[in-house]
Amino acid sequence: MDFIRNFPLFSIVLSLFSGVLCTMLKGRHAKNYTAVFEGVLIAMNAAVLYYTMKTGTSFTYVMGEFPAPWGNEIRAGILEALIVLTFLIVVLCSVLAGWRFLQIDVDESKVNYYFSIINLLTAALLAMSYTNDIFTGYVFLEILTLTSCGLIVVREIGRTTLAAIRYMILNLVGSGLFLLGVVLLYDITGHLLMIPMHEKIQLIAESGIGMQPLTLAVGVITIGLGIKSGLFPFYLWMPDTYGWSTPSSGSILSAIISKCYIFLLIKIYLRVIGEDVLGMIHVPRILFVLGILGMSMGSVSAIRKKSINRMIAFSSAAQIGYIYMGIGLGGPYGYTAAIFQIIAHCVTKSLLFLTSPRLAEVSGDSLLFKNLQGSAFRAKRAGLFFIIGAFSMIGIPIFAGFSSKILFGLAGAYCGQTGKFILTMLALAASSVLNAIYFIRTVIRIYSRGESGMKESVAIVPTAEGRIKTVRHDTEDDEKKYGAWTRSQRLMYELPCHVLIAYNLLLGLFAWAFVDLIERGLLMFI
Repeated sequence: MDFIRNFPLFSIVLSLFSGVLCTMLKGRHAKNYTAVFEGVLIAMNAAVLYYTMKTGTSFTYVMGEFPAPWGNEIRAGILEALIVLTFLIVVLCSVLAGWRFLQIDVDESKVNYYFSIINLLTAALLAMSYTNDIFTGYVFLEILTLTSCGLIVVREIGRTTLAAIRYMILNLVGSGLFLLGVVLLYDITGHLLMIPMHEKIQLIAESGIGMQPLTLAVGVITIGLGIKSGLFPFYLWMPDTYGWSTPSSGSILSAIISKCYIFLLIKIYLRVIGEDVLGMIHVPRILFVLGILGMSMGSVSAIRKKSINRMIAFSSAAQIGYIYMGIGLGGPYGYTAAIFQIIAHCVTKSLLFLTSPRLAEVSGDSLLFKNLQGSAFRAKRAGLFFIIGAFSMIGIPIFAGFSSKILFGLAGAYCGQTGKFILTMLALAASSVLNAIYFIRTVIRIYSRGESGMKESVAIVPTAEGRIKTVRHDTEDDEKKYGAWTRSQRLMYELPCHVLIAYNLLLGLFAWAFVDLIERGLLMFI
């Protein structure tokens, strides 16, 4: 079974090759190829997860015969394989469930380029998750930034162009800060591989010499990746970026991209810096406070929104606050809760971004709450899928969100600081109440039939030129027009949603099994 050690590298290289190949295929063929290829990647990385679970150890794949800094390494353990497997499942489900909307939103001649971007983005996700070299992490971080912009701007309306420009500017600032931190760490340690860097940093911490530049390096890396992942107060780019993208893009961007940046940050914290050094420079305290502020402000912003896409986008900012709060709590319980939240949010948020466009489609293509009234009766499956995602975000038992909140409560209890525990419990309670306010309000709206005889409503729709026009539509006509999906269209949309729901329920009902995997992975990780 040792040939499985090659799978992480093969996955990255084949994804890069597939990105080039899709430019030479027609749109539908590129979609079919990408779907099959993502399935192959899922099988390969599931094998990596099984291999690391069976052997009980991680493994390092050395590329080339040269030592660092010229050589490079890939390191795979339970945690990396589990995260990558989750990312790949979400990418495949997003591509399939969003195909019908992609045909509407993207020019037919450019569909193949969209799937080329998907494959390049997949390569970046894999490389950032598996790399054991901090500079390689930076290289693929830039590739991930560029491909993310491509996912946004592929829907050619004015708002997506503006969102892509804003996203690019802020992410380049984050990338520049991250690169500055990498340069400082290399200057301090003389290494780019993570484990040699960690050993050198431990010597610096013991001697106390060089702590100031080390603190600066950790600070700029944290700020850089915080900007890119949407840490408070750097989350205001999210609504336009997620809300105006085509559904497949919105699902991938909200569910995966920010989490990949956070996962890279966790790798740097644990594998390069070390928890003891982080505590010396007070990084966990700062992230704990910013995480709680993100949970609160993201939820408050979501309550104030009048459209479902922007509400879900601001909800993402709140959920990212949970992750940073877990990192701030620290220790095995804090990091376990943070990583569990990464996985839970991936599968839940993608489900919400894939169902809301269907609800809008049967409401005159309007995302405004006032026009979504009764939409769950016109799109019954989409309404049910949205309820499941909403209940998970609120924290209803049996769903992933409930298990996630329990883990954060345990992390607060075992952090050893009474003040942090009290703040954690208050933040969890307040955030759950705020989540319930805007998600239950949405559920009531989509399941309310409204006043009898009310046939006409108003939709605000973006035109291809980016301008806004008002469209009046008849509810009954919309039901006839949009309710008649073909059987294949319905299957392609509903099957991926069922997969995401099944994953959510697994996380909720068998949280102990995932917690065990994460804890074992963290031991290998360090």
